[in-house]
Amino acid sequence: MSDSKTKIVMLGTGTPRADEKRAQSCVAIIVNEQPYLIDFGAGVVQRTVQAHNMGITALHSRNLTRAFVTHMHADHTIGYGDLIFTPWMQGRTQPLEVYGPRGLNMMTDHINQAYAISTEEHIKSHPTDEDGYKVNAHEFESGEIYSDDNVRVEAFRVDHGYLNAFGFKFSTDQHSIVISGDTKPTDALIEMATGCDVLIHEVYSVKGFQSHTDKWQTYHSRVHTSSHELAEIANKARPKLLILYHQLMWTANEDELLTEIRERYDGVVESAQDLDVFEL
Repeated sequence: MSDSKTKIVMLGTGTPRADEKRAQSCVAIIVNEQPYLIDFGAGVVQRTVQAHNMGITALHSRNLTRAFVTHMHADHTIGYGDLIFTPWMQGRTQPLEVYGPRGLNMMTDHINQAYAISTEEHIKSHPTDEDGYKVNAHEFESGEIYSDDNVRVEAFRVDHGYLNAFGFKFSTDQHSIVISGDTKPTDALIEMATGCDVLIHEVYSVKGFQSHTDKWQTYHSRVHTSSHELAEIANKARPKLLILYHQLMWTANEDELLTEIRERYDGVVESAQDLDVFEL
């Protein structure tokens, strides 16, 4: 593995449906060996351990100190307790800084209450750091929500039904990476992604969509993005690389999903698998 300054590690490319090959949504952007996690679905910490064992040294559990939440759906947040407590037990000494929409503070408080007995026992009887389990939760609205020496992070509203849902743009001194979260097509996303180096976007297969009932078709068309719609988005934004994740394929397969996009978009596109690594 080369020492590229910026890496994208697709820790979880899955959906709410349980899948033995895909963990739920989580992406790591690593800049100068500092990881920033976007979402933390089921399997997040296990995937970071696997990535570390592959040679992504930045994803050691003790380094998992920055995370961002696109929206509060369970498949994007159900690994929150795992992210709070497991890295602490594996050597994290800093509090976890988490940035998310309204509801993050309540979720954080309830998780800490649920595991209060476990936390108290570990502090009393284990040689773990007394700060490594702590969480500083930051709720945000649109705009710049975070910056440090490596990145500037902007949040922008997307359309995922009734939830407060956001996409993010990560800007370094050399690159820009936009991640959609879950959303139907929006002008705001196109504006933020125009000319970016990488656009990471959710998608569903047009072919697979036809296998659904009318009620599910109504739902998915209202809050998600089809392969044909994503091709249109990419044609307008022209990212240097388009990465598909949160792929809803149903009766279609990955080759068919890619074909649906490539028939309408001539740029570089990859359908991500868990633990795929993209170096910039």
